[in-house]
Amino acid sequence: MKEYINNTLLTMQTATSQQLEQNFGSNFSYKYNLPENLKILDTISQNFYWFWTTGGMSIFRDLDYRLWEKCEQNPRKMLCEVSELRLWQKANEPAFVARVNRFAEKMEKYLAEPTKSFGKITPENPVAYFCAEYGVHNSLPIYSGGLGILAGDHLKSASDMNVPLVAIGLFYRFGYFRQKIAHDGWQEERYIDSFQNELAINPVFDANGNRVEITVHIRGREVTAQAWLAKIGRISLYLLDTNVPQNQEVDRLITGHLYGGDTETRIVQEKVLGMGGVRLLRKLGIEPSVYHLNEGHSAFLTLELAKEYLETHENATFADAVPIVREKCVFTTHTPVAAGNDVFHPETLLSCFKDSFPASLRLSKEEFLGLGRVDENDHAEFFGMTPLAIRMCRSANGVSEKHGEVSRDLWKEMFPEKSADEVPITYVTNGVHALTWVASDFNHLYEKKIGENWTDILKDEKAWAKAVNYLSDEDIWNAHTLLKNRLIAFMRQRAYTSATGDSDPVPEHSAFKNLFNPNILTIGFARRVAGYKRWNLLMRDGERLLKLIDHIERPVQFIFAGKAHPQDRNAKAILQNLVNLKGNSTWFQRAIFIEDYDQEIARYMVQGVDVWMNVPRRPLEASGTSGQKAAMNGGLNFSILDGWWIEGYDEVNGFAIGPLRDEEGMDDAIIDAMDAESLYSVLENEIVPAYYEKGENGLPTKWIARMRRALQTLTPQFSSDRMLKDYIEKIYC
Repeated sequence: MKEYINNTLLTMQTATSQQLEQNFGSNFSYKYNLPENLKILDTISQNFYWFWTTGGMSIFRDLDYRLWEKCEQNPRKMLCEVSELRLWQKANEPAFVARVNRFAEKMEKYLAEPTKSFGKITPENPVAYFCAEYGVHNSLPIYSGGLGILAGDHLKSASDMNVPLVAIGLFYRFGYFRQKIAHDGWQEERYIDSFQNELAINPVFDANGNRVEITVHIRGREVTAQAWLAKIGRISLYLLDTNVPQNQEVDRLITGHLYGGDTETRIVQEKVLGMGGVRLLRKLGIEPSVYHLNEGHSAFLTLELAKEYLETHENATFADAVPIVREKCVFTTHTPVAAGNDVFHPETLLSCFKDSFPASLRLSKEEFLGLGRVDENDHAEFFGMTPLAIRMCRSANGVSEKHGEVSRDLWKEMFPEKSADEVPITYVTNGVHALTWVASDFNHLYEKKIGENWTDILKDEKAWAKAVNYLSDEDIWNAHTLLKNRLIAFMRQRAYTSATGDSDPVPEHSAFKNLFNPNILTIGFARRVAGYKRWNLLMRDGERLLKLIDHIERPVQFIFAGKAHPQDRNAKAILQNLVNLKGNSTWFQRAIFIEDYDQEIARYMVQGVDVWMNVPRRPLEASGTSGQKAAMNGGLNFSILDGWWIEGYDEVNGFAIGPLRDEEGMDDAIIDAMDAESLYSVLENEIVPAYYEKGENGLPTKWIARMRRALQTLTPQFSSDRMLKDYIEKIYC
């Protein structure tokens, strides 16, 4: 642990005691005075509603587009840096001021609507949603990937559907790493202090004007965490932060990095999230009707609830508390393999808890450790957060139908009296927030041809399918073409900036001007770089691949993006091999890796590619949501039949790679070879011919028919509104 702290302090070069003090208690107040008729921009920027609502992003972008990009789409930072002259120029544009006021009125009306009730879920007793990361927007850098993006979309749908819900997370001062690819292709990591930027979060104060703080007993001492508030439309997201002066240096860094540090750091982070989160709710006077543990990171909250019960029931035992806690808690697992779940060495776990917590639960150390074991009596087994969550929650669910099946088989040893089919783990398939991920071009098209209430129509699959038929082939293809050209322009700019360090527009004489061609079939592949994601499957036959990308009449081009975990050298090597292929001139013109994958890059890619590719090893894709985002923009999925794609694929709305199931006992190398052959075969014989076949009107009519089918069938089925509705009806109530 000491080594980790020392390395962190050295790497960050910002984490000295004096600098950690800097900005403590900051309220992120601006250093400027807005013109009177634009002051409402301050209010708008403090709620992420601006991000997913039509007209919100454009009012900030149109203040100063170049500055908007420089500030990485952070409106609060932009308002601090935009010039006084530019502000007054826009303040003297009646049309711009009117747009700002219309949006402010829309936002005010939206926020003023009374919160609804859904059975026992009421404004007085909301859902308490716990997650280790939230991908609301890239300007709030407390997410790393799919889990966080899903959580952010869950909150946005809860806001739009007016569901009583409060969210709990951690404020990571340095967030997740920023990626840089070195000249030799090796991934390098750097971290940015979030306090360097203006953030749309505010301190939480009590009725007496004091900062709301909680304490958690960690490593034999009390650790304090302060609370911050981010507003996600109607939803409050509370973030706990241990970077306070009264804490020791090591404790101030508990919430330093997302998924950083060693095992001990992970344990204490999860104590702050779970136990500290419950204590924060008590401080805020919130009594949830249900606690939703989104992944096992927050499972310690169940122990905090048991402790509360025992403190008010003098003669009760832990066994008495369990059914009380279970009735209030539900658990979602996102991991299809045991190795992907958090497990801790018993001694390391106990050193973080010391003796006080097992005793307060009226349990012995071994009884306490047994709560996190598959076999409670196996003293050699490590403590797992997923077994703890399954044991202490009244329901558990996977995130796709297939993942539910895999999870039942994975955890059946916890239920020796049941068959795998009887293991009490259900499923709710993941979805994505349509207004966040549907491009503005399609949004405008839907509003024009279907109606401004198109998101309401989306809730009825049959009505939506009929409505999409109002769009002509030209409508769909023109919208897609605009988005594809935007993606290629963005990609060229990123490639040029990465190569030269120059953020100016791509020079006309530069080789980057001709990088990629909007008339060529473009395939996107963006995933976390990990072995089971099989980044190298496409590279198994280099000669065949080069023939595809260099075909004279029907070439193919690829866009890649993704991060390898800082400690996963094997994944970094996979990425290095891919990046180093750029030495081939043909490959350089037809394939690119965009570094530092985040939400902004994801939006460009899922909205602009023709095909979205996914090749995980079956059945290790719990759900996957990036393909759902592409489908909502008319992109066709080209995927292994795993996770959500098993439910979505209908043989017309996309393409499948390989069989539904592998033969039992088959060697991975054989499976990889078979899947690679299927991948190449489908590309050569189905995808490429279909894309380049033109109808009498000069459009790829058969391809557009597939796009239309994807829009009709996948957009409603895999929206986060549908997902949240399922949670309310099947899990929460």
